[in-house]
Order: sequence, then C-alpha cells, then structure tokens
Amino acid sequence: MSIALRAEGLSRHYTVGEATVRAVDEVSLSVSPGELLVVRGSSGAGKTTLLNLLGGLESPTAGQVWVGDRELTSLSENELAELRRTGLGYIFQGFGLIPVLSAAENVEVPLRLARTEAAERDARVAEALALVGLSDHAAQRPAELSGGQQQRVGIARALVSRPGILLADEPTGQLDSGTAATVMDLISGLVHDRGIAAIVSTHDPLLVQRADRVLEMHDGRLRAAGDLSAPAR
Repeated sequence: MSIALRAEGLSRHYTVGEATVRAVDEVSLSVSPGELLVVRGSSGAGKTTLLNLLGGLESPTAGQVWVGDRELTSLSENELAELRRTGLGYIFQGFGLIPVLSAAENVEVPLRLARTEAAERDARVAEALALVGLSDHAAQRPAELSGGQQQRVGIARALVSRPGILLADEPTGQLDSGTAATVMDLISGLVHDRGIAAIVSTHDPLLVQRADRVLEMHDGRLRAAGDLSAPAR
C-alpha cells in the first residue's frame, strides 16, 4: 500500500523560562490513501502541534515529514505555500469562516489564492458544496447557518482544491453529539469514496468509532491505542 504522508522522529520543543516543553516528542506515523487515522488525546496532549507540523504550518525541532516523496523541511516558503494550497486540506475546530462572505465565497477562497480561472472555480465550488449537502445554502453567510452547516462549509473549503491529504483538528469540538456524529460520518465517507488520506484529532471517544486506525497522544508522545507503552507505527 502506498503512503501519502509519513513522519519520522518528529519533535517540537519549546523553552519556557528554564523549562523545556515537549509539545511533540519523537513521533513517527504514516497514513495511506483512503485511510482515516484518528489521533486521540486530551486537551494539551500535543495534537494541534502535531497537525501543524504535518501540514508544514510549524517547523520541527527535529525529525522529518514527507508528503509523497517531498520532504517538508527541504522546501522553500513558496513551495510549502503551494503544497498547502493544492495538496493539503485543513478542517478547523472553530470553522474558520469569513463572516462577510457567503458559503460559496468561503469555499472559493483557496481557489482564488491559487488563481484558478473563474469557470473552473465556479464548477469546483458547486461540486464541493454538493458533496457536503449544502447546494441550497450557497448564498448564505456563516451567521445564517447552524454550527453543523458551518463545519460542512469548512469541509467543502478543505476539499475544493481536491487535496490528497486531509488534516482535521477537533472538527466536531464545537458541535453537539448528534451533529458531531453526522459530520464524522461525512468525513469518513469522503475519505473512503475519494481515496483521501486523513488524520483527525479528537478527545471525543465516540468519534473514534469511525476510524480505520486509532493512535493515542499523551504528553507529546504517540502510542498505539490502548497501550501507552507501545510506540505507534
């Protein structure tokens, strides 16, 4: 099976006064196309920092990350920005929508940044909104949408560039349990139907049921689920 994203010995340490905070500590993992990998852990375990490192949003203290055959720390800022625009999709806990823009305009933002032509933008935005069941809400602004609908707009925005890798940081953290389950079912279906490699962080035990594989994060270290003595693979 091919590997879409791989990390080896990944660490991110901070110095706070005289103390060293090991936000991510010697993490190794891989995820394949069509696989939904859930990283489970409590708040402060290091999940957000890990996703930022995997997506090239932060630089590691040590270790490496490969997206396909491209190693992130060897890329220039322009190359990293291009990879984030086209190869990686992000879903955020806080939705991250621009309040003055409609749902369609929010979804369109990555394509505008990539200077995609107008006709192609329109087609992709319509496709992405249809995928998440929001075709009838394209003209509505975030304040006119429910929390679940806002998160589905966020998912559409993450998918509109047709990325091979999806990173989701607590994507259901602000949703009630029923809506959260619906959103996770949507993400799981899209991952499997479209062959996307996805890494989703959560501290909600109910959401891990949708995962193909679960890893646990504790104090910056990643371990196989249910066994904090065994390293993740």
